[in-house]
Amino acid sequence: MTETKWRLVIHGGAGSERIAHDNADHEASARAGLGEALDAGSTILANGGTAVDAVEAAARTLEENPCFNAGRGSVLTEQGKVELDAAIMDGRDRSAGAVSGIKTTRAPISLARRLMEHGPHVFLAGTAADRFAAGAGIEQVPNDFFILPERRRQLEEALAAGQEADPIKYGTVGAVAVDVQGNVAAATSTGGITAKRWGRVGDSPLIGAGTYADNRAAAISATGSGEYFIRAVAAHQLAERMRLGGETLQQAIDNVLADIESIGGRGGLIAVAPTGDAAWGFTTPAMYRGMADAAGRTVAIYSGDDAR
Repeated sequence: MTETKWRLVIHGGAGSERIAHDNADHEASARAGLGEALDAGSTILANGGTAVDAVEAAARTLEENPCFNAGRGSVLTEQGKVELDAAIMDGRDRSAGAVSGIKTTRAPISLARRLMEHGPHVFLAGTAADRFAAGAGIEQVPNDFFILPERRRQLEEALAAGQEADPIKYGTVGAVAVDVQGNVAAATSTGGITAKRWGRVGDSPLIGAGTYADNRAAAISATGSGEYFIRAVAAHQLAERMRLGGETLQQAIDNVLADIESIGGRGGLIAVAPTGDAAWGFTTPAMYRGMADAAGRTVAIYSGDDAR
């Protein structure tokens, strides 16, 4: 009998991101948060549930955790507001849902899934997306619900620093999974970058850039300098390197990251294939990440501190 190979991989952002510079417990809290997200998704997969259910549950857990830059605890725009982006994709038929610039929907990833399943559009933006969510019965909250004092402090610091601000504080969250049927799915959610302006949208909600899933190759979620991941069409490039180029999962990740670095970008990728193979890579000092399957789990932050 063939052994079933479900697997879940998550990330909580790549870069030098630290939400609380003066909080010595932040790292432990972030690791615990990654563990909770692995619990949420693994329970579904271990009981024969779908990859789509698993990535939504994992991403939703991270959205609720203030350690990460998604949902509650997201970074602030130049105007001191939170604007959220999210996307989800099903590798079975490449159906997808994506939202950007939402301000009052508590669960961005669940809104993206609602859109994927009930359409007819793939991508909604701004207040219209929040209205769609409200009409679908997805909880609405004041924008202040998402805002933490530490994020206000970071915004003030970034505005004061101007062009000298640290450019590698990323905190996007994401999840990719393969279920026991061999179907893959991907989910990504983010608050974007501190002090973003002009309705900026990064790679996270863009299908093929920050999020992609295709049963013919892999499910991918990205984190990093979004403008470069968009230009590289990072997630889709990774899948096509595997599907058409014959590269392994790890080769494809490494080559896409090298491509992004060649044009000036940095960040990380997680991916899982229908076979159950999984991998990650990053070109930043750290990437919050975790992996779980029937044999166990690992949670890691820095390069070299994971034993897979």
